[in-house]
Amino acid sequence: MNNIVYSVNSRPPFGKIILSAFQQLLAVLAATIAVPAIIGNGMSQSAALFGAGVGTLIYLLFTRMKSPVFLGSSFAFLGPMSAAFAGASTVAMGYTGLIIGACLAGIVYCIFSLLVKLFGTGWINRLMPPIIIGPTVAIIGLSLAPNAVGDLKLGNVISEGAVLANPNVCILVGVITLIAVIIFSVLTKKSIRMFPFIIGMGVGYAIAAILTVIGNNTGFDPIRIIDFSLFNNIKWIPDFSFLEAFKGFKDFANAGEFFKYFGAIAVGYIPVSFVVFAEHIADHKNLSSIIGDDLLTEPGLHRTLLGDGIGSFAGAFFGGCPNTTYGESIACVAISGNASSLVTLATALIAIATAFFGPFITFLATIPKCVMGGVCIALYGFIAVSGLKMLKDVDLSDNKNIFVISTILITGVGGLILQFNHIEIRTVACALILGIIVNLLVNIKKDKPQEEEKEDEN
Repeated sequence: MNNIVYSVNSRPPFGKIILSAFQQLLAVLAATIAVPAIIGNGMSQSAALFGAGVGTLIYLLFTRMKSPVFLGSSFAFLGPMSAAFAGASTVAMGYTGLIIGACLAGIVYCIFSLLVKLFGTGWINRLMPPIIIGPTVAIIGLSLAPNAVGDLKLGNVISEGAVLANPNVCILVGVITLIAVIIFSVLTKKSIRMFPFIIGMGVGYAIAAILTVIGNNTGFDPIRIIDFSLFNNIKWIPDFSFLEAFKGFKDFANAGEFFKYFGAIAVGYIPVSFVVFAEHIADHKNLSSIIGDDLLTEPGLHRTLLGDGIGSFAGAFFGGCPNTTYGESIACVAISGNASSLVTLATALIAIATAFFGPFITFLATIPKCVMGGVCIALYGFIAVSGLKMLKDVDLSDNKNIFVISTILITGVGGLILQFNHIEIRTVACALILGIIVNLLVNIKKDKPQEEEKEDEN
């Protein structure tokens, strides 16, 4: 167990629940709203946040409040989501494709859930032992490292397509944010250690705000980091994707055209669902090692899959983005020591509520990337280290094990991606699949009789 202060079933004081929930929301926010921003086509970031909150509530319901992880917008579906818009004649039909695709992905999850319910998880443990899952979880964190470092150099003020703030100034603010997170996580009393991200981000934001005010008043652009002009255009009501999706159905000329489009969406979404299934297992094994309870046994992998699948569809129904379990959320549990499911519940409710509170959403949008970058260095690092900790009982003097681990780490860190038209198998999935193949290969003769091994040595 990773120094857990509050276990899954604990009831922390109300104030700690709310503060921890805000901290977790801030940790998952950047990635959750990044997906609709990347897709564009008018997708609403507040609707994506609302969908993530609803999806998390559904997940908690199906897992009986025993798996404390937040569901946010999945980057794995970026390719199919882009294809849904590209393959449609209007944006409305694109939203229709987003919901159809998410429904298909949810069905795949439900099928996996049924298979696990019928045949158990033994085959999964044999196929993906710690020697596979450990480095794969590490890659989840390491593969995000370029995002954290890239954000560390950026502010939010843009003029004529260029970021005004000097990269070195942004790095300084980001590093100060990181140092604040570290100090308040390890050098303060236990009650404060549970909220290092909120405090660290507050310190970073305050410094960035002071520099920006000075820059605005003096005309010195290199220290203008925060774009306060975003407050001039506050939007209160999210643009829910299902409203546009329903309009799209009338644009299909006939049933043949609909099924042709349906087939194109299915080809994009269903294969990715298989990939996310593997990532789902890696995340839950990682969370299990942190909280000290095997989530694949209780509440059971069949329940977590079902909750993730239905929650993913709900997220797309409202915000267009299929959901997935977030490593940032798991890292929050690891660093803060607060694994109470009540915190995850509160995070989901706050996400839903804030989606309708324009000023808060706008405030979150003004948090400069360099501040988020400083926080994410700690978050992603904890994800990577928690994966490596799973290898503590693996014999690293055995070349078989080294081949498996090195294959996963090198292909993962190297950023191996396979793409077939609109289907993209991303880095983590590629590393995991190759790791499974290598592990099966090097263990072909694992059960070879001892007498035969002696003959081979002679």
